[in-house]
Amino acid sequence: MNDRMTLREALIEGTRELEEAHIPDSKFDARILLLHASNITYSRFLASSTDPMEEDSLRKYRTYLKMRTERIPLQHITGEQDFMGYSFRVNEHVLIPRQDTETLVLLAEEEIKKTNAKKVLDLCTGSGCIGISLFLRMKEAGRPIDVTLSDLSEEALAVAKENANLLNANICFTKSDLFEEIDSSYDVIVSNPPYIPSHVIPGLMPEVRDHDPMMALDGGEDGLFIYRKLIPQAYERLQDKGSLFLEIGYDQGGSVSLIMREAGFNGVTVAQDLAGNDRVVYGRK
Repeated sequence: MNDRMTLREALIEGTRELEEAHIPDSKFDARILLLHASNITYSRFLASSTDPMEEDSLRKYRTYLKMRTERIPLQHITGEQDFMGYSFRVNEHVLIPRQDTETLVLLAEEEIKKTNAKKVLDLCTGSGCIGISLFLRMKEAGRPIDVTLSDLSEEALAVAKENANLLNANICFTKSDLFEEIDSSYDVIVSNPPYIPSHVIPGLMPEVRDHDPMMALDGGEDGLFIYRKLIPQAYERLQDKGSLFLEIGYDQGGSVSLIMREAGFNGVTVAQDLAGNDRVVYGRK
């Protein structure tokens, strides 16, 4: 890259570099990294795309591009990911929030409003994106709720606490292996537990396989290990008529539904994400 190249020229060159490295969505990633390196908005880029790029910004941009060619996730480079309209901090200690998971939030929010639920637990919280989003959306709706975020990983809880502080979410935190350190009962429990079968993980995209925390991915031999432990315990920690909402893999709807029914849950339902894949199983005590 020429040190005096314009913002537009830098974007073209960056896109080409990512394409040559076979990075998916090369143009989008190059643009996000350019905006991040230059600390400008996309509208500012459009208005000043023929301006020369600052030397320091260009140096950062080159570094970010190299990181991306090494399959480091875009969100680990920028340090953030949008979810439910909020910006969450992320790093290598938490699963990157994905749009599929927004289905879980919307379904749980609907249940909270319908039943006037007050106490919510987000188990295996990671970045805190599910529980924090529920807290914020209910607060904005004038229906405040008490939310507790729990995770076994201290590093993940540190990220969740940072996100809660940045988004002004007054939330409780508990370090716990599932329900071991949790004594309270709840109206709604939500969770996106690890559910990928161990043998599938080596074939995942490098961004996921090599950079998402294995604790948040590996669901054991058949991907159902955590569900078998979590679901019966959740039943005991729910208030009467309380609800459990679980994210699942696209092919796990039948298996997780069966585990929930065997644990005593009623009205067990499988819901699809926007792509039409099974994504959430939920039921009521």
